Amino acid sequence: MRTHGKKYNGVFSKVDRTKQYSIDEALTVLKQTKTAKYDETVNIAVRLGVDPKKSDQMVRGAVPLPNGTGKSIKVLAIVKGDKEKEAKDAGADYVGSEDVVEKIQKGWLDFDKVVATPDVMSLVGKLGKILGPRGLMPNPKVGTVSFDVANMVKELKAGKVDFKIEKAGIIHTVIGKISFEDKKLKENFLTIMEAIWKAKPASSKGTYVKSITVSSCAGPGIKINPVEVETALR
Repeated sequence: MRTHGKKYNGVFSKVDRTKQYSIDEALTVLKQTKTAKYDETVNIAVRLGVDPKKSDQMVRGAVPLPNGTGKSIKVLAIVKGDKEKEAKDAGADYVGSEDVVEKIQKGWLDFDKVVATPDVMSLVGKLGKILGPRGLMPNPKVGTVSFDVANMVKELKAGKVDFKIEKAGIIHTVIGKISFEDKKLKENFLTIMEAIWKAKPASSKGTYVKSITVSSCAGPGIKINPVEVETALR
């Protein structure tokens, strides 16, 4: 049986596991649960009342966070011709086509996001088994396949995040770093929640957002009242 140290148990005791906090209360408690010496990432887990096994109830999307994620994102642009210069000028960390595909096939994965133009997707398709399981496959549904290469790269570098419901019916994504001011974390949180609500499938019945939990990557989960969040977005 795993045991936690006194420091972790002390932090855990600050969270009422039976309570659904308001957004402001949750962020206040979140700051009190910091245990790591590094700047922890703040995550949210949103449980939805949909069946992800049904194709018409898939929930996914992407949204630029107003205050970024606090993380430096390495972007790979798989493009060719004039689009290579466009990608470099926009701030892409790595640019190429056949050469980078071959490199990835040999095990290179030193990047966080991948964008591509529609004309190279047959080439990118060779990487499906490598990039797919890692959530890195370019996809027009989350805005990573387009001829507007400059915009795709700039949005990702600025802190655009994508979200997708998992088999268990939960969306996991990030809203920033624990060092962010509460106001900035709240703005990022509401931006993502609005995008998730807008992505609600037409076939979804009953309660759409069942629960929301916020946590630092090393801290306990703090429940947020979904009704209060929905009211804040109106």
